[in-house]
Amino acid sequence: MISRFKIYFFPSVEVMVEFTKPLEAIRIFQKMKEYECERTQKSYITVFAILVGENQLKLALRFYRYMREKGIPPSVTSLNVLIKALCKNSGTMDAALKIFHEMPNRGCIPDSYTYGTLISGLCRFGKTNEAKELFLEMSDKGCSPTVVTYSSLIHGLCQSNNLDEAMGLLDDMKRKGIEPNVFTFSSLMDGLCKGGHSSQAMELLEIMVSKRHKPNTITYSTLIHGLCKEGKLRESLEILDRMKLQGLKPDAGLYWKIINGFCEVRKFQKAANFIDEMVLDGITPNRVTWSLHVRIHNTVVQGLLSESEPNRAFQLYLSMRSRGLSVEAKTFDLLINCFCKKGDLHKAARIVEEMVLDGCIPDEGTWTAIVNGFWDRRKVRETADSIQIELMDEVVESGI
Repeated sequence: MISRFKIYFFPSVEVMVEFTKPLEAIRIFQKMKEYECERTQKSYITVFAILVGENQLKLALRFYRYMREKGIPPSVTSLNVLIKALCKNSGTMDAALKIFHEMPNRGCIPDSYTYGTLISGLCRFGKTNEAKELFLEMSDKGCSPTVVTYSSLIHGLCQSNNLDEAMGLLDDMKRKGIEPNVFTFSSLMDGLCKGGHSSQAMELLEIMVSKRHKPNTITYSTLIHGLCKEGKLRESLEILDRMKLQGLKPDAGLYWKIINGFCEVRKFQKAANFIDEMVLDGITPNRVTWSLHVRIHNTVVQGLLSESEPNRAFQLYLSMRSRGLSVEAKTFDLLINCFCKKGDLHKAARIVEEMVLDGCIPDEGTWTAIVNGFWDRRKVRETADSIQIELMDEVVESGI
């Protein structure tokens, strides 16, 4: 029975990765002695890697110190895991580099994974020049960069607006027969779109699809943002349709970008239609995008009023209220003024009441519009009454 446990104990530690229970992995690790299972160097490193993978960094570093206290010697594998942990925070990047430089003194030669981890960390924190130096060094040391290493550096270069170097790395990958992945293409597209080269980004999308790589939500979002930024709304809608056909659901931020694009070219009806589509699909803004959606809804209502679409504006206004989106004082004022001029005093009075309930006080101009509206209605009623009296007098005089 014990021998069977020895065979299956170590895989059971690895299972904890799948269930994302790092503390459970430690609990099982601690029970190994109870079942006369020897704690090997591999079992220590596995638990250490689980803790780092689950971002339990403080616990991971404590466990690493425990490993050293138990006499577990440093190895390339364990130091790679430690470097990965230190690369997760900008404040510990220098410590990661220090360990990297000390590895040969400990009899551990850095491998491709070591370089790749450091390059990824440096790029994440905007240190692309240091990342490029390491990239050149790894080739000199006979370590071949993987697609992950290339992609990390390409992403870093694109973030620092070094598009030419990033595209050069893509060509280098092709020469070496390293197939770019979705992250590689998405990073390049993001860089191209930010630089105002959305047409080149679209070409990359077609290359990506031709190589049977499925674009993900990030890929499509990057393209739509770039196209909208350049005012290419037709193309952005085509990408949105492709995204939906692939079964991917656009988020509120993506809809906001398209709606904002229509607002910028004063196509408020289309903007309102996309707001309706978003609501029907059950897409709601999160805490980050909430204020943006409040602003864009108010902008669309105001735009519809300026384009003489009061009924559509009122419909969107009601939708805003039902979803708890704040209505700006300017939006209230424009709606009230519009319906007062139209003579629809019922809607105007309702909006005034809701405005006051929301804590907004109508300004002098709004009150003037309301009073004038009711005054005009009174004058119409008085004129109609006068005409009716005159007609009655004529009927009486004629003896009918």
